[in-house]
Amino acid sequence: MTTSPLGEFLAAHRARITPEQAGLPRYGDRRRVDGLRREELAMLAGVSSSYYTRLEQGQSRNASPQVVDALATALRLDETERLHLHRLAAAETRPHRVRRPAAQTPDPGLVELLGAMSAVPAMVVGSRKDVLAWNPLGHALLAGHLPADAPARPGTRPNLARLIFLDPELRELFVDWPAKARADVGCLRLFAGQYPDDPALAELVGQLAVGSPEFAAYWADHRVVACTSSAYELRHPLVGRITVTEQALSTNESIGQRLVTYTAPGGSPSAEALALLAQLVGDAARSPRPVPASSGV
Repeated sequence: MTTSPLGEFLAAHRARITPEQAGLPRYGDRRRVDGLRREELAMLAGVSSSYYTRLEQGQSRNASPQVVDALATALRLDETERLHLHRLAAAETRPHRVRRPAAQTPDPGLVELLGAMSAVPAMVVGSRKDVLAWNPLGHALLAGHLPADAPARPGTRPNLARLIFLDPELRELFVDWPAKARADVGCLRLFAGQYPDDPALAELVGQLAVGSPEFAAYWADHRVVACTSSAYELRHPLVGRITVTEQALSTNESIGQRLVTYTAPGGSPSAEALALLAQLVGDAARSPRPVPASSGV
């Protein structure tokens, strides 16, 4: 039985590699697993079967970078997965300290950049996928059903992972919701490997696993996805079908915050839809607010 994030990751990815993919002969058809056996992966990585078994079961916590690289190669991990594996292995060697969740406030430089991007939907997102700030167009594109000042209130601050899995409006917004959901889980797993001692992040994962069977299934899959760039088709309630490229730009990795933008190729129908949305947002901002009725006679 696996007893650590490192062991769970190794076991999940070992199950995905068949002997044929690894270049190993398959003797007979009576295998209890479709993927590699522990001893097969150990042989491919050049370590003893007993050592690998202890590593996967959480009984050994001293995997060297060379051993981690050998396991990553044997498992055919991509660069994102390899980095995640190294982080998991490094976390095993450190004493675990449960720290108080740090209050996250948006980086002033990112907020300044956000304010200068009035024509581009954008938001500042923290390491737990909390929305720390958004511009009017970013709010209108993804979460117009929420209060515009929601990110400024930490107690009710929007969280993208919660919205994707628990908010029916967001589920309806993304045409290929499963693809978006899997990508968000894979990105959240990267954060969990990068910040293993963040109890607020662990609490978020627990809440989502209880509240969403889909999240629980995707999380158990142990796939990781780079939080960089993806294209999504939206079913927007104001401007109809629109395809946007979501890009996460990090200016300071140490603070764990990213500027997330949504763009479309110039001259495309999606770019025209974004321009229309910007016009609607501007018109709404310029509209006079209703004046409360006077209580006098």
